[in-house]
Amino acid sequence: MKSFWVPLCFFFLTLSISPPVSTAQLTPTEVRILLQVRKLLEYPEPLRGWTNWTNFCFLPPSPSLTIVCSNNRLTELTVIGNKTKTSPPKQSTLSKSFSIDSFFTTLTKLSNLKSLSLVSLGLWGPLPPKINRFWSLETLNLSSNSISGEIPASLSFIKNLTSINLADNFLNGSVPDLRPLTFLQEINLGNNKLGPGFPSLGNGIQIIVLRNNSMRSEIPTGLKNFDQLTKLDISYNKFVGPIPSFLFSLSSIQFINLSQNQLTGALSTNATCGKNLRVLDISQNLLIGKLPTCVGSNSKASNRTVLDSWNCLSSGNSKYQHPYAFCHREALAVKPPAETAGKKEENRIKLGVLLGLIAGIVGVACGVGLLVVVIVKRAGKRSTEDRFDRSKMEKISVSSSPKHNVNARRVPQLTRLLTLGLPPYQVFTLEEIDDATNNFDAANLIAEGPQGQVYKGWLRDGSQVQVKCVKLKQKQLPQNLKWSMEGLSKMRHKHLVGSESHLHGEGISSNSHLSSAEAEKEDIYQLGIILLQVLTGRLTKSATELDELRIQLEESLVEGPSTLREIVDSSMIGSFAYQSLKTAVEITVNCLSRDPSKRPSIDNVLWNLQYSIQVQDGWTSSGNLSAQM
Repeated sequence: MKSFWVPLCFFFLTLSISPPVSTAQLTPTEVRILLQVRKLLEYPEPLRGWTNWTNFCFLPPSPSLTIVCSNNRLTELTVIGNKTKTSPPKQSTLSKSFSIDSFFTTLTKLSNLKSLSLVSLGLWGPLPPKINRFWSLETLNLSSNSISGEIPASLSFIKNLTSINLADNFLNGSVPDLRPLTFLQEINLGNNKLGPGFPSLGNGIQIIVLRNNSMRSEIPTGLKNFDQLTKLDISYNKFVGPIPSFLFSLSSIQFINLSQNQLTGALSTNATCGKNLRVLDISQNLLIGKLPTCVGSNSKASNRTVLDSWNCLSSGNSKYQHPYAFCHREALAVKPPAETAGKKEENRIKLGVLLGLIAGIVGVACGVGLLVVVIVKRAGKRSTEDRFDRSKMEKISVSSSPKHNVNARRVPQLTRLLTLGLPPYQVFTLEEIDDATNNFDAANLIAEGPQGQVYKGWLRDGSQVQVKCVKLKQKQLPQNLKWSMEGLSKMRHKHLVGSESHLHGEGISSNSHLSSAEAEKEDIYQLGIILLQVLTGRLTKSATELDELRIQLEESLVEGPSTLREIVDSSMIGSFAYQSLKTAVEITVNCLSRDPSKRPSIDNVLWNLQYSIQVQDGWTSSGNLSAQM
């Protein structure tokens, strides 16, 4: 009997000291999701042994794979592959067929995940905003992949996050405001292209790693409230300005690495150090003066490591310091120049010209198709009795548009707004059009297409014009084209040819009609081409090239400002409010829609461009450069 109890007691003792393991089987739904994840990841080595009969919750943990379950749900998934961004190109990323959006659409169905680590798996593409669907996530590690673009702002909606590791990717742009993540303790964004500002973080953060990015700002004074901060690594950036005196004395700080920046000025010799500070690296900056007593060679802290070489410090070994003149010269070189009032005014003028150019392009583009509307002579002889009442036309005066009598209530509101304070817009008779084009002489023909012909002509005052003759079709209303013409006529810019006129509506016979809705949509498409070329600064030589540019613009609207910045004309960067340019890009993409029914009307185009200008004007007058392109 005694011999029986001994093994039994040993068995219970073993159970009591064994580490916790998964005690549940996954639901069939989550099993299917995991198998789909394996497929989307293109069967990485750690997942190749999976089958439909694999008991995932009882897989033994390994350095490359860990799965933890609770209550039939997956709560932890760790997969570590061998595809790093430093690997050869063909081995560093998943294939071109991989879609990071589809991948996270599938993965976020594992709604109970608390820990997700996908390391060195070759993930590429921008991190999708839908990542915020991981409502329960506490730990996120996507390091050592090839993820690009900006960090989505939706990341700040995952309220339970305590650790974020996105190091060793190709992320760029500004880091979103992460202060809503009140439980966040650790963030590692090292080895990316993020910047230029220091990220906004909650006071409870303990570890901050931003090394090897594109940060170019001063060390924020708000760090003095980070009393739980133990590690700060902002090395290999371009941080400027002085080192705040409070930084060394943070109550919990243990490790500080400020090396390889452009920090300037003298350290306060009376600065104090926190009792927990063990490592301080301020090497390869532009610091002058002496080290504080608490980190100098006479410091009482024998277990504290201090690296201060290649500054211009007067204390320590001068063999490993630059001369004072070096730091003084370099500090002047990295100091951002103050923008003078004249420079600001010059920039504002530049903004006005560029925005005026975009607005005016609309007039030019549509003006080519819709500038001067003339009744195209029907087949056979042109007969005054058949088409026009000449005596009536002679009574029509050349007037300033807008006209506030006939059909004034029909003019779109935007068109009426654009007429304020602009030069007169004339309405011509058919005789004047005949006179300008020498009775539509073939020698004056510029172009001919399915929509009609374009003639050059000269007005009686010597002005050179282009006259577009539009083929008329039945069952179409003329008002739409007339309203569009009057709206376009109000656009003026010193670099653009204005819309001079259109033929007065009373000169159109009752049985004639303007071009079809299809023709108008084709004009909108042509307008989209011109807007696209203005925004990108590139001439499209083929339909394929045009389609590629359109797709790039569409993707830039989803991926964020940094992607849009790479596509637009470089001369626009820094001169536009992001929302203003984004609106112009959106309307351009809509104009280029393959489905004509989805292309906007000319009124819609004008309204959106007017809104874009209003946003830009507000941004310029406020002097707010935080949302610039």
